[in-house]
Amino acid sequence: MSNKIRCAHILVEKLSVAQEVLQKINNGESFAKMAEQYSIDGSRKHGGDLGEFGKGMMVKEFEQAAFALEKGQVSGIVKTQFGYHIIKRLS
Repeated sequence: MSNKIRCAHILVEKLSVAQEVLQKINNGESFAKMAEQYSIDGSRKHGGDLGEFGKGMMVKEFEQAAFALEKGQVSGIVKTQFGYHIIKRLS
């Protein structure tokens, strides 16, 4: 088993926006479309895809949430120094 995972995320500045986006995803909106529309970082061009990463490559809060997800699962809202993330584990 690889100790690298692949995730996508949506990063926003405000908790209220993160809550709105998470609700839309939970109601069936496409994660990638929401990332393109709302995310404030460069991964938005790729539907939020961050590619593969291992432990120690992301900030602690993000890493803990990402590695706790099952493949295909979407996290709740994860706060880091960068803002509010919604994470989807891709593999």
